[in-house]
Amino acid sequence: MTLSRNKPLVPAESALLFIDVQNFAAHPQGAEFKDLEVDEFKEKYGWFFEQLGDSVIPNMQRLQSACRDANIEVMYTTIESLTEDGRDRSLDYKITGFNVPKGSWDGKVIDQIAPQRDEIVLPKSSSSVFISTNIDYLLRNLGVRQLV
Repeated sequence: MTLSRNKPLVPAESALLFIDVQNFAAHPQGAEFKDLEVDEFKEKYGWFFEQLGDSVIPNMQRLQSACRDANIEVMYTTIESLTEDGRDRSLDYKITGFNVPKGSWDGKVIDQIAPQRDEIVLPKSSSSVFISTNIDYLLRNLGVRQLV
């Protein structure tokens, strides 16, 4: 018997989850970079954004399109407080200084992989989507057994 972690996806039991691909840290004008001078930004993050634009986002778009075509649920989670002042954030986010206010541009998924009207977006106020959202409940209700 061959043991393998590779298992074919069953579309009716699968979902794709994009994690934190949002304006806050995946857009050059995101709040994560607001205090950086242009030269410092280029030095620290130039390669990151080059890879994001040339490889990562196009691959995400292909995956997103393939999942939509196969009727696989496409979902998103973003760092976003439930309140404007972030009082609901986890201790980790408070220590780190992360506060993406409720409803802000920084809390939105980047335009290149923007959710369609009926796709689920879960704002989270901790580093774990399973701790600070109802994703487990949703996945069970949707019949999802495989999460990509």
